[in-house]
Amino acid sequence: MSLDPLQALQAANRAPPRPADADRTLLIAGATGPLGSEIVRRLSGTHRFARTRVLAAEPMRDGLRGVESVRVPAGAPLSDWPPAAADVAVVAFDPPRLRNGRERALWAPDPSQLGELAAWLRRCGVRTLAVVQPHDQGRLPDALKHGLADAGEHALAALDFECVLLLRSARRPAGAPRLAALHRLAAWMLSVARFMVPATERPVRAARVAELLDVALALAPPGVHVAAPEVVWAAAQGDAHAVAARWLLGRAGGDPVPARDAWKAV
Repeated sequence: MSLDPLQALQAANRAPPRPADADRTLLIAGATGPLGSEIVRRLSGTHRFARTRVLAAEPMRDGLRGVESVRVPAGAPLSDWPPAAADVAVVAFDPPRLRNGRERALWAPDPSQLGELAAWLRRCGVRTLAVVQPHDQGRLPDALKHGLADAGEHALAALDFECVLLLRSARRPAGAPRLAALHRLAAWMLSVARFMVPATERPVRAARVAELLDVALALAPPGVHVAAPEVVWAAAQGDAHAVAARWLLGRAGGDPVPARDAWKAV
């Protein structure tokens, strides 16, 4: 069957289908540190959103294409902040790298502000909220891995969001303070447990966390969804889309890479 030349011309000039998020605004709180930077790079680079906005505490020049800064009164209570229109929001807790001038100008949230921040985001019109919640590797109780961990998380789950995503991402413990010789010896003797962290609870690269977040935002149905550390770890080992589908939709997409009960040194 021959194709009408006019139909062929119309088909060639027709714009490709736009993704579901193409007319929506993404707002990122905590676009700092390796994790925040990867989230901005990944989500703005997919072009799934019409615009990407990041919260800033100081005036700054927008240097990344498609990303604009929104200045907030960092010294004022979040309840007094003026709204910034957005449809989807991501909150990440990664301190800014002080040698990076751009990151010093960005606003970095504190975990204790999660409840207030979520309420402000809801006033901004956000319907989908994703939070990358860090925890020290090997120290998250089993009872909290798959549920809500504190008052801040319970508060945001109680708000009228259509979809809430919580990704529990492990981080390495902060450097130990300088101690006297005997104290260092005691600390070393007590640190044997540090080398007994399951592989599934070890930190993963920021780029892989951002990849899982990107896929989860595209797949997540309405409701509250918590990704335990082993889900984040499994996504970092192979097919993040398959792992996210199993987590969010219950679809078989290949079993996550098994930990083989291996206990590896940190």
